[in-house]
Amino acid sequence: MSSTPDHPRVVVVGAGIVGCCLADELTARGWTDVTVLEQGPLPAPGGSTSHAPGLVFQTSPSRTLTAFARYTVEKFGSLDVDGVSCFQQVGGLELATTPERLAELHRRAGYAASWGVRGEVVDAARCKELWPLIDRSVVLGGFHTPDDGLARALLAARAQTARATARGARFLERHTVTGIERQDGRVTAVVTDRGTFPADHVVSAAGFWGPMIGRMAGVDVPLQPLAHQYARTGPLPALSGASAEASKPILRFQDRDLYFREHTDRIGIGSYAHRPLPVDPFAVLPYDEARARNMDMPSSYPFTAEDWAPVRDHCGRLMPALRDAEIETGFNGVFSFTPDGMPVLGESRQLRGFWLAEAVWVTHSAGVARAVAEWMVDGRPSLDLHECDLTRFEEAQRSPSYVLERGAQQFVEVYDVIHPLQPMERPRPLRVSPFYARQQQLGAYFLEGGGWERPHWYEANAPLVDALGPLPARDAWSARHWSPIAAAEARATREGVALYDMTPLRRLEVTGPGSLAFLDRMTSNNLCRKPGAVTYTLLLDESGGIRSDLTVARLGPDRFQIGANSPADLDRLLRHAPAGVRVRDITSGTCCVGVWGPLARDLVQPLSPDDFSHEAFGYFRAKETYIGHVPVTALRLSYVGELGWELYTTADLGLRLWDTLWEAGRELGVVAAGRSAFNSLRLEKGYRAWGIDMTDEHDPFEAGVGFAVRMDKEGFAGQAALRERPEPTRRLTPLLLDDPAAVVLGKEPVHVGGRPAGYVTSASYGYTLGRCVAYAWLPAGLATGMGVHVEYFGEKVPATVADEPLFDPKMTRMRR
Repeated sequence: MSSTPDHPRVVVVGAGIVGCCLADELTARGWTDVTVLEQGPLPAPGGSTSHAPGLVFQTSPSRTLTAFARYTVEKFGSLDVDGVSCFQQVGGLELATTPERLAELHRRAGYAASWGVRGEVVDAARCKELWPLIDRSVVLGGFHTPDDGLARALLAARAQTARATARGARFLERHTVTGIERQDGRVTAVVTDRGTFPADHVVSAAGFWGPMIGRMAGVDVPLQPLAHQYARTGPLPALSGASAEASKPILRFQDRDLYFREHTDRIGIGSYAHRPLPVDPFAVLPYDEARARNMDMPSSYPFTAEDWAPVRDHCGRLMPALRDAEIETGFNGVFSFTPDGMPVLGESRQLRGFWLAEAVWVTHSAGVARAVAEWMVDGRPSLDLHECDLTRFEEAQRSPSYVLERGAQQFVEVYDVIHPLQPMERPRPLRVSPFYARQQQLGAYFLEGGGWERPHWYEANAPLVDALGPLPARDAWSARHWSPIAAAEARATREGVALYDMTPLRRLEVTGPGSLAFLDRMTSNNLCRKPGAVTYTLLLDESGGIRSDLTVARLGPDRFQIGANSPADLDRLLRHAPAGVRVRDITSGTCCVGVWGPLARDLVQPLSPDDFSHEAFGYFRAKETYIGHVPVTALRLSYVGELGWELYTTADLGLRLWDTLWEAGRELGVVAAGRSAFNSLRLEKGYRAWGIDMTDEHDPFEAGVGFAVRMDKEGFAGQAALRERPEPTRRLTPLLLDDPAAVVLGKEPVHVGGRPAGYVTSASYGYTLGRCVAYAWLPAGLATGMGVHVEYFGEKVPATVADEPLFDPKMTRMRR
């Protein structure tokens, strides 16, 4: 078949579970000219799919991963091969043997309720009923998910291969990819040892071989393969007479980094309790060579008994039947980790038509394949994928040593209890602002994001806490990575003036003839304003979903500075920029101080030759001026709801800018303030955080940012879809917790009328309001003052629907 826009030629590299799922999803959508190339034999070509134990636990802190897993359960449950189902829904059971883990299971039950997965925390007696072999005396409770179970990955691959083949796809085994051909920045063909295959789209679904395929295409794939131990016991007397492959729930003993599943009268045991065993993706053996070296397959490395030794006692403690059990077979199976544990998905901008569907586990395989197929065929996935986008890693996070170190740490932490604010320990510090030395002197407590060290509060402000009076006590979980100093810094911002390090805020520069027309077409608000104007606007996709929110400062007729969110924003603008328009990321070469509070003008005005009065320098205006000896771009913006400016300068002058402001601010009582206070203040004002409060699954009107959309503007991305949008059925809704001592952190389910109806996005204690503020996606039409409940570790915390903004609704504090 010749290539046409409706029938493009697609080559998928890899016939593991992801490649087979993708061929099925693409052909079901009418893209039937699909060729799947596999270097090994079918149907078990030797990658991770061939050895995967098949456990599918749907619940994850990530809503996206949970959605992937739910679809995998749904799809595999509908498939069979010769009457054998591709999914065995035996359920799942996660055990707690410590109070900390039991609390974590309550939190996981909250995730399940938020994301629509059936599950409940059960007592030790119920755990014993579900798994009679466990020693009830060591178990405190469990989390039971009846819809989880075992994916028969090879059967699922066969079933989808058959369906895709019937629609026109072809699967070719024993074809080793040796090159990727390209022309004018687009992929054109895949070269193998058995011929060349023309292609309009190429998808790398090669698993731990992904970095090798990426190198052929000139595309970086930040993926680290690691080996993971799996063993089977011999026949167990306690399971004698068993005839079904499995009858009990798949089992996790996360306190000891172990999981279990039945194999009829044997038990399979997987262990993360050993040292990381990294594998060089460029040294993985081809199938035949692995077999020649007595390896079962390329993904199956020899079992290292010394790494298994500590596991035996833990298994016997949980299940006495395993104390004397012999290991009949074992291997170290290779699979993929990324620096943040998420898949790597999407189309490369450097080589158009080259797609990644990498670092995907069987659990998420069908969901990932559906999303990528939607993306390819329809131009966008129906699910928010920003956590998985291939552009999400910064350049500083793509070095092989970084990917190795963080990938290994992800392995170590697979079953750890991870706080939502918990940073990686290494390699740090990696990216620091020019103010870092001063922040250390002030006792900054740093967390990390995007490789940046970000102060969350400063110990130098501890003396200010005494003046606050008593603060509500926090539970152990919400007290992690928090300090009452944040309350003092928030108060200092509301009453005086504070300096905030905003350097990690992404900054883009757009220049050249046609820049205004380009940006006006790409965004939702009116940018046709005179130089000196700053505009809050949105990047929308063609369906009207919010891809990002931006602040655009017009500094000259053809020069703009943009405050953006992620590398994906740069990628999107670069994809669409016309000839003559230059888009570049200037973040690393610049820095920013937010100067906010009612005394902000008293601080900056004496330092500048320009007029910083409200009349001369109004809200949402920009001015290039000086602060002392330092040239700055000053933007009158405030994300904390107070008077102030963002002051930008080059990185080499950053320390001088900080010192100038600090010295001049001493007599005003200036403080340095961190992200903890910042988050509290921005939620009191109702300011959204893209990627947390809103994504491309949401349109501007339901997200509460419709004011940034000018529907009378001509021809911007997403406009047509917004004109046809139905009345919203959900809204991003502000809540105030009723109890002044109650705190939630985000992702908790919200119950309306006794049933889960939505989930919390952002939450923080509002120190000005004396209540915790939570924003949540809830059904539209909930009346102000209506009572709801937020589920926090199994407890239903009363909350009330509120009007926004909760603080300074007339905006008088910022516009003075």
